[in-house]
Amino acid sequence: MSADGRGDRAVDAFVSHRNLLFTVAYEMLGSAADAEDVLQETWLRWADVDLATVRDQRAYLVRITTRLSLNRLRAVGRRRESYVGSWLPEPLLTAPDVADDVELAESVSMAMLLVLETLAPTERAVFVLREVFDLGYDEIAEAVDKSPAAVRQIAHRARAHVAARRQRGMVSSADTRRALDAFQRAVETGDVQGLLDILAPDAVLLGDGGGIKQAVLRPVAGADKVARLLCSTHARTATMSLHPAQVNGHPALILRLDGAVDTVLALRIDDGLISGVYAVRNPEKLSHMRRETTLRR
Repeated sequence: MSADGRGDRAVDAFVSHRNLLFTVAYEMLGSAADAEDVLQETWLRWADVDLATVRDQRAYLVRITTRLSLNRLRAVGRRRESYVGSWLPEPLLTAPDVADDVELAESVSMAMLLVLETLAPTERAVFVLREVFDLGYDEIAEAVDKSPAAVRQIAHRARAHVAARRQRGMVSSADTRRALDAFQRAVETGDVQGLLDILAPDAVLLGDGGGIKQAVLRPVAGADKVARLLCSTHARTATMSLHPAQVNGHPALILRLDGAVDTVLALRIDDGLISGVYAVRNPEKLSHMRRETTLRR
């Protein structure tokens, strides 16, 4: 460490923005493990920077994180092509204050992260930085190595793409909780009709076991099929229990088997009905369900 305390200043700046940087990386990648790796790389790059040349530390750090996330996103995209079954984002046990920031909660919801998966890497970066973190086009241009004019075009294209696929209207946390309570009661009691009452006719269930845990390999479509699958799965295991939790800023359910986290069930709700059920079983994706993760904009 130099005499002028440069090392301390670098550490302080990184720590003060760490939660923001993690959120940027997570929204870019949909994986907490990959986001943590990006943060480690960001720190290594940041530690070598001459702070006297940095006008805006937050913008500089976001730029490093974005570039590293883009590199990793392109690499993991190839890995996901050979993933066993459906790939779902890694769920996070989030603090209650994430839900208080409605825009942040929507942006990290499982449903939105799946929509972001349909964007090209640069489109995803531009959308996240502009729509979620409200960065200026000039700042984003530096982060993605494009001109501001090109970034505006990419932002417009990405915004239209997401708008066509995002949830139809905002759903209050109270409405989400009511739907979740009805869903939990029906699953626990094996009430197929109760599930049919709360599921949209075209509801889809996606399961992610990663080839490690048993899960449906293809989407299960249609309320009747989804309801019967959920009820039959719960009925087969007497030691299974469902517990409400705050996951990715929204009410969700944690399914425990013999006391250990086995599955995270997140929901997408459209027009008051559950249109998507996302069941994450891959144990490699459940490590962040042991403690709350702080997300920041």
